[in-house]
Amino acid sequence: MPFGIIRDDIAHVRADVLVNAANERLAAGGGVCGAIFAGAGHERMSAACRALGGCPTGGAVTTPGFDLPCRWVVHAVGPIWRGGAHGERARLHVCYRSVFAEVERLGAASVAFPLISAGIFGYPVREALDVARDEAAAFLGRCPDVEVTLVVFSSDVVAACVADADELRAFIGDEYVAASPFAHGRDRMADLRASLPDGDFPVPAAPAAAAAAPDDLADCLAHLDASFSQALLALIDERGLTDAQVYRRANISRQLFSKIRSHADYRPTKPTAVALAMALGLTLPETQELLAHAGLTLSRSSRFDVIVEFYLSRGVHDVMTVNEALFAYDQPLLGSAS
Repeated sequence: MPFGIIRDDIAHVRADVLVNAANERLAAGGGVCGAIFAGAGHERMSAACRALGGCPTGGAVTTPGFDLPCRWVVHAVGPIWRGGAHGERARLHVCYRSVFAEVERLGAASVAFPLISAGIFGYPVREALDVARDEAAAFLGRCPDVEVTLVVFSSDVVAACVADADELRAFIGDEYVAASPFAHGRDRMADLRASLPDGDFPVPAAPAAAAAAPDDLADCLAHLDASFSQALLALIDERGLTDAQVYRRANISRQLFSKIRSHADYRPTKPTAVALAMALGLTLPETQELLAHAGLTLSRSSRFDVIVEFYLSRGVHDVMTVNEALFAYDQPLLGSAS
């Protein structure tokens, strides 16, 4: 997907560009910086950085990746947090712009970056994440085909920033999902059956009629509902949106959207289908209706589905806001390629 979040050691991530949270001297440090230097080969990276002669706060410079799984390392110097009244936010915005300008200059197809300044520089995580999201979105507006990935060492970093986190926890609740008789298959159904008095277990109603005769089946197949692709494109036209507006809001690539547009029988994954529904600003019932065209549904036996329902029912259609919550609960992110 164009903008993703993963939990990893950034020195192990494969991308054309890895971003180092550097200091003005470009000297080896701790945290992300220490991992980058160690992964690249300390001596060679130190020599390359010394040759650059430093970098001012807000700037970014490039070295080879050496032994890292990347072609280049962009060393970015973010601001040190001094309470917020010393231009820190503006400097952090400039820092990310410097990073993405280097990515664009290099012609890189992918970049992975840490949450700049949120480590030993002390920048509050929520505010740092807001700036990273804003600048990543602006960059992807210019370069929509570049894969941009935020790398965090612990999911707690993003979990601390989840919108409406307390309400979401209450809405999900382990009991909320675990209570579903469909969450654990036959064993859960057997336990539920055993817990009820004789005769109280609901018995599915018998089919209203026998299986359709061949002629009836042929008639049904000849009058299928619109496919997901057809329904999606009709909604885009109805709302007067462009393809680019939709796939960017949905956090999916132009290539994936082209497949959906070109193949009337395209079957998306649920994360892709939900992302497109959010991009269109659909309500929860409208989202269910669109998902049905792909043979999908939102249920209450899946944490992914429950989180999506939570935000849709509150009118939240920002994919990255929902992705932060999904990431915090180790769920697939919206916009995943399929």
